[in-house]
Amino acid sequence: MRCPYCRVGDSRVLDSRDIDDGAAIRRRRSCPECGRRFTTMEAVSIVVVKRSGAVEPFSRDKVVGGVRKACQGRPVDEDALALLAQQVEEAVRASGVCEIDAHDIGLAILDPLRQLDEVAYLRFASVYRSFESLSDFESEIRSLRSSHDRLIDVVATTEQEPVGVLAGRTTT
Repeated sequence: MRCPYCRVGDSRVLDSRDIDDGAAIRRRRSCPECGRRFTTMEAVSIVVVKRSGAVEPFSRDKVVGGVRKACQGRPVDEDALALLAQQVEEAVRASGVCEIDAHDIGLAILDPLRQLDEVAYLRFASVYRSFESLSDFESEIRSLRSSHDRLIDVVATTEQEPVGVLAGRTTT
């Protein structure tokens, strides 16, 4: 790393710390030539490859903007949208790639949006997956209903267990 004061091309790392839950590294450095100290921030940048082939940096704001359109008129607040964008970014970073297709970001949005608001999910999925007919909507609604039915079965099964059961043992 080049010293910002004397422009010498080498510096010594004194301390390194993860920030932003490991998304970046903060390094405290010292210049061997002038002796001054400075801090650098290192972060992996994720770039999005669009259908047209254009490349641009990943932006949470663009995720929020796209999802906000699907949530228009729905009881979803800005904090929930910001959390969804954070979840999407974490999923993209967890994939370990520096270049990601815009299509894959859309896939990463679908599940958190489905959990947040099913109507907004249907709106987003209809555009993202290019629904062409009523049967596409019906198929997706059937999928949502079967998810609800499985959830209801799990809740019903859990509620039927004896009260005194704890970690596989019955208490008295």
